Amino acid sequence: KIASVTENITKVKVGLEATGHYSYNLLGYLLDKGFPTYIINPLHTNLYRKSLSLRQTKTDKVDARTIASMLMSDVNLKSYSDTSYHNEELKSLTRYRFDKVKERSALKVSISRLVCILFPELEELVPTLHMASVYTLLSEFPGASYVASAHLTKLTNLLSKASKGHYGKDTAVLFRETARSSIGSVMPAKSLELKHTIKLIQELTSEIDEIETAIKQIMDEEIQSPILTIPGISYRMGAMIIAEIGDFNRFDSADKILAYAGMSPSTYQSDQLDNCHSHMEKRGSRYLRYALYNATKYVCHWDKTFGAYLEKKCSEGKHYNVALSHAAKKLVRTIFALERSGQPYKASV
Repeated sequence: KIASVTENITKVKVGLEATGHYSYNLLGYLLDKGFPTYIINPLHTNLYRKSLSLRQTKTDKVDARTIASMLMSDVNLKSYSDTSYHNEELKSLTRYRFDKVKERSALKVSISRLVCILFPELEELVPTLHMASVYTLLSEFPGASYVASAHLTKLTNLLSKASKGHYGKDTAVLFRETARSSIGSVMPAKSLELKHTIKLIQELTSEIDEIETAIKQIMDEEIQSPILTIPGISYRMGAMIIAEIGDFNRFDSADKILAYAGMSPSTYQSDQLDNCHSHMEKRGSRYLRYALYNATKYVCHWDKTFGAYLEKKCSEGKHYNVALSHAAKKLVRTIFALERSGQPYKASV
């Protein structure tokens, strides 16, 4: 259809909304054909459409005309680049990991619930239930009644091997004696659920490790971002931040990234009424907000400059979360400067 009206594809602009996996195949086809292609945020097109008419009309034709109007107007749009491909791969992996970790966390809650029913005293005997040695113990003896009747030699060997020698015969004796006086219930159905839940967690952990290996490979070989030079930012959070922001050239300033992440304060002013306690918009990428907040906590811990900045905001009477949001904004500005310059992070003296 396009070829029938022009032979010069450089004069053609193709725009489409970011619709997740629905747009991947079409996007790949357009790029292979050499068309300058623009991916537009649906929120952007929605607001632009509303600015053109007071009527609440939304159809495919109206959306297409809106996108065409945006391409022909002075709206600042950046075409999809080759580097965007690697960002999409990274985004898929980081979001996939996020979902897997969330799924594993839910299963860990189930472990705590089941242990509370079957062997509640165990939690007081170990630093945490979510250890390899504890999982091995509960997989073999899923309940106080099973541990109580276990052969001491078998229990000792199992704990010693699973803990790499950290737990020995004394621990085995302690566990068995505690189990014999336990108030835990004898419920075979719950014991079976406990064994299966542990197995699912172990499988998920293996999958998460594999995903993280793929993320590290892309970060090292394709992205090579200076964000990893910031103390406290690991491959996990660094990759998620880079993937969610994408091409930094799309943003004129760090404030635009803050708005994209939904971390800008909302503004309301009418006549003499002005909001004195503005709230964060939270309209952008929830994955980016999650990564930025988590990364900021570690950066404030490992970097003296950020740590002092967070302490300063807290000393001004701000709530910790509010102070952390200020530190997160400072981090975004730092990341933006590093990505634009390509230089590694240097802590202020």
